[in-house]
Amino acid sequence: MTKNENPIALVTGATGAIGKAIARQLAVAHGYQVVLTARDEHKARRAVQEIVRETDNGRVRYELVDLSRRASVYALAERWRGPLHVLINNAGITPRQRQQTPEGIEMQFATNVLGYFWMTRAFADILKRSAPARVVNVASYWAGDLDLTDLEFKRRRYDNNTAYRQSKQANRMLTVAFAERLRADGVTVNVCHPGDVNSTLSNNLGFGGSQSPDAGARTPVWLATGKEGGEQTGRYFERERRVDCRFARDRQAIEQLYEICLSYDQSDDGA
Repeated sequence: MTKNENPIALVTGATGAIGKAIARQLAVAHGYQVVLTARDEHKARRAVQEIVRETDNGRVRYELVDLSRRASVYALAERWRGPLHVLINNAGITPRQRQQTPEGIEMQFATNVLGYFWMTRAFADILKRSAPARVVNVASYWAGDLDLTDLEFKRRRYDNNTAYRQSKQANRMLTVAFAERLRADGVTVNVCHPGDVNSTLSNNLGFGGSQSPDAGARTPVWLATGKEGGEQTGRYFERERRVDCRFARDRQAIEQLYEICLSYDQSDDGA
């Protein structure tokens, strides 16, 4: 990937189908030190054991974090020691009923959008110090329905499919915002559609999925390790190819979304 001999990658949502496949591919094919994040310690421990057994890479571990809660994300960054060369924001949820975090934020927006935003902000300085470094955001071609006046479905009737599409549009837009802010510091930020994988997330949306988790992980891993992901920034990819993103054209909306997300983040640190 880079000049780093022992690159370190952090993968969120790494006990899920795609996240675990991403972590496994990084560990076996590219020799990364891989840190998995999860909320459930039992699942995290089991995923690490599975990946170590299958890859014979003992440099795999986990960290517990709740991506829907800002304090948990920043606590992870504060206890982080050493460099970070790749951050893969992959965690996502699709609850069928509207739920809120203890802080009163709609759960899907908090996890799928603010979780990506907080992770990138919290680790921005670490990534800069580790440069060349990369952020890979796992989004989807199934994106749209963003309403900047009602991101938490306080006015609209909550529908998990609409909320998911909105979150993936937001991921693609925020990729552009972060790419512009981190470009000068040697950090690239790109976003991709991973593939149609049969997972808990897709099943909650009423879909199945025809691709294996390893197939779904291929494009995120390619962006994390290949030449393209180090040279391009602020771009959207599908099937290891750059694709025009219509959401990247509205710079006013991108900046408005960034500022709204920033209003949930009281920290002065980061990007």
